[in-house]
Amino acid sequence: MATTTLTPAASAYRSGLYAWLTTTDHKKIGIMYLINSFVFFFIAGLMVLVVRAELAQPGLQFVTDATYNELFSMHATVMIFVFIIPILAGFANYVVPLQIGAPDMAFPRINAMSFWMLPLGGTLLLLGFVTGGAAAAGWTSYPPLSEDRPLAAIGSGQDLWIVGLVLIGTSSILGAINFLVTIFKMRAPGMTLFRMPILVWTVLVTSVLVLMATPVITSALIMLFIDRNYGGSFFDPRVGGDPILYQNVFWFYSHPAVYVMVLPAMGMISEILPVFSRKPLFGYKAFVFATAGIGALGFSVWAHHMFTTGAVYLPFFSLMTFLIAVPTGVKMFNWIFTLWRGKLTLATPLLFALGFLSMFLIGGIDGAFSAAVPVDFALHDTYWVVSHLHYVLFGGSVFGVMAGFYFYFPKMTGRMLNETVGKLQFVLMCSGFNLTFFPMHELGLAGMPRRIADYSSAAGWNDLNMLATIGGFTIAASMIPFLWNVFVSLRSGKPAGDDPWEANTLEWATSSPPPPYNFDHLPEIRSERPLFDLRHGRTAGH
Repeated sequence: MATTTLTPAASAYRSGLYAWLTTTDHKKIGIMYLINSFVFFFIAGLMVLVVRAELAQPGLQFVTDATYNELFSMHATVMIFVFIIPILAGFANYVVPLQIGAPDMAFPRINAMSFWMLPLGGTLLLLGFVTGGAAAAGWTSYPPLSEDRPLAAIGSGQDLWIVGLVLIGTSSILGAINFLVTIFKMRAPGMTLFRMPILVWTVLVTSVLVLMATPVITSALIMLFIDRNYGGSFFDPRVGGDPILYQNVFWFYSHPAVYVMVLPAMGMISEILPVFSRKPLFGYKAFVFATAGIGALGFSVWAHHMFTTGAVYLPFFSLMTFLIAVPTGVKMFNWIFTLWRGKLTLATPLLFALGFLSMFLIGGIDGAFSAAVPVDFALHDTYWVVSHLHYVLFGGSVFGVMAGFYFYFPKMTGRMLNETVGKLQFVLMCSGFNLTFFPMHELGLAGMPRRIADYSSAAGWNDLNMLATIGGFTIAASMIPFLWNVFVSLRSGKPAGDDPWEANTLEWATSSPPPPYNFDHLPEIRSERPLFDLRHGRTAGH
């Protein structure tokens, strides 16, 4: 079997904390992304447990209105900007160079800098809690609410929010440039674009979205900062500004950001399903073009968040919102037919992948309802929107993250996670998730507005809110077996071997964990499944 030999890097791993703090190895940086993201995930999760405890029954039991506003605003901000987007970037950091046969990222030092901006940005976001009050105008921070200091930002919380997000956005831009150069310039011999794993394709499209959209929200944040601190009038209607301008600029980033938060998860699902169904991914090229289609159409739907403003052209944005469901539907079709008549192995990664498919499907159907303008007028800013958002970003992204974590943990650590404990976590998380967010459909249809700390006991919302709170605490409980599983498996887990899943892509061709330079030898690459070809002795003529 012909192979391509790579020259080992001159430096080997240094040991200890100093090595981690100063590393430029994409694998260590990827693991630090995961650890940092999970820390902020737990912080944001604690915030929302207080929110759900408050909403379990009518009346103010635990926090004031002002504190409630800070908690739900910071929960959403931290989950989106310091958990979901960075953790997917962490998986991409670890896996993408391995999948394309590269020894590292194109710019290792910039890669390290991109990571270290994240804990700093996240800390700045949270510092508002100890400097007079965190940002409290929602994760969207619409002006004039976010510019009205007495109401929305006592102290410097809102300004810290702005600076923290600019820092996190800069990290994303640098990371996107790094991924694009790595993917286009560092692929192994034989790794053509249409032999790249689907995860690499989703990261490529995600990086284009980040590069094109993130500077736009950065401009909105800087304008908001100028309005708040230097007498600007971009968004303040009292001095001639236009708050609708902020919404246009904000959502021009934030709707493509939905795909930034879900495309890499789709990529991981597309790696997992073929492995556990023992079939190739159905419709590889269709999947690639659907991914590119989502990226292109993602910039044409932002104003569906603004239907009720009366300031956008409703037929166009409604049509484009329905249209973007088509490439997503293609992917769903491909995933289902990848599983169809496959030899399924119900390991934990596949369970979370199936959870992703079903939960994301519900979120997508919710979105199709909201794309209809009259329906959106009725449901806008109700708990229906909260439910839709979470079915996409928790039912989609977080289930995808968990599937990827169970799938790639053996490669990262050389140890297997415990399957029984993993399945317990899945049952708790899936049941808790649906118990939390499915009742919110009913609450939205019943007219309960989002972002309120109290509601009337006569409104008929009591039981559904109690159910949602029980579900929220069940999700929190599902993290206990997860943490236990990670802790025990790192110490005494079953050795994984190089390729425990009998997978298809290049990252499984090296040791677990890989050496600093990734590969001693690379198999020849003749298809998008080089390890399958190697295992079954395939040649170019077959």
